[in-house]
Amino acid sequence: MFRNIPVVTKNLLIINFLAFVATWVLQLRGIDLTSLGSLHYFMASDFHLYQFLTYQFLHANLTHIFFNMFALWMFGCVVENVWGANKFLFYYISCGIGAGIMQEIVQFFDFYFRISAQDPSVGFSDLFIIGQQLSQQLNGWTTVGASGAVYAILLAFGMIFPNERIFIFPLPIPIKAKWFVCGYAAIELFSAMSSSGDNVAHMAHIGGMLFGFLMIKYWNRHPDSSFNRSSGQQFFENMKRNFEKHKSSNSNQTHTQATGTKEADWEYNARKKQNQEEIDAILDKIRKSGYDSLTKEEKQKLFDASRNS
Repeated sequence: MFRNIPVVTKNLLIINFLAFVATWVLQLRGIDLTSLGSLHYFMASDFHLYQFLTYQFLHANLTHIFFNMFALWMFGCVVENVWGANKFLFYYISCGIGAGIMQEIVQFFDFYFRISAQDPSVGFSDLFIIGQQLSQQLNGWTTVGASGAVYAILLAFGMIFPNERIFIFPLPIPIKAKWFVCGYAAIELFSAMSSSGDNVAHMAHIGGMLFGFLMIKYWNRHPDSSFNRSSGQQFFENMKRNFEKHKSSNSNQTHTQATGTKEADWEYNARKKQNQEEIDAILDKIRKSGYDSLTKEEKQKLFDASRNS
């Protein structure tokens, strides 16, 4: 099963789990990897630009990494197969950075409101002077986790397959992906506004989804960009090869069973040829106009072909 996971998703899973184990092992030896790699508030003395990348591979506890990696495996496999490795990796890392930027912005305003509550005369320009004076104390504001990038992957799945029905515990019925994504975004926004103090970076999750939404919209409006030129080509080429392999296998079986009935062979081969031509036409349409350009009947035919392969 692990061999069937696309290369980028597989390596992201491995790196995240290795980083989690390394954090635990080094902590036993007195080395705090989380302090080094987590995303600090930009006014803190321990803030570094590289933390926008490293924080994405660190997690607070086992539950945190489990649910993030489960979601990455569940939705990342599908999105990477459609987009290809390069585009998927660029999207994942960029949205993780975007989530970090959103978190920094939120923390900046949080810092302002806390200071202004003590001294209403403080302006935005004064914050940097105060922040420099409190840089050591501000090291306590840190962010870790792949959640921002994972939420962006969830958004991508919902935008690519908006009407795909998925089962989500504890709902007793399947729900369309687009409503699932909208529901998750609403919950995160409500959680961020409620100020529950649960130590969860809800606005970072929203930031990842926002950056992902803008990126996908840009790619949709610029289909000739380098990232969209081969969008999903490998995935559908593999589907085509599997379909042809299945067709060839069925053809051999029919020939053996149809003892000398030339007419049955001719009808069978003609029907298979017609089906293959229809699949080829659908794949060409996807390469030119994208998956969303397919009709409901074309999507069903493509699904049936992949299921039988």
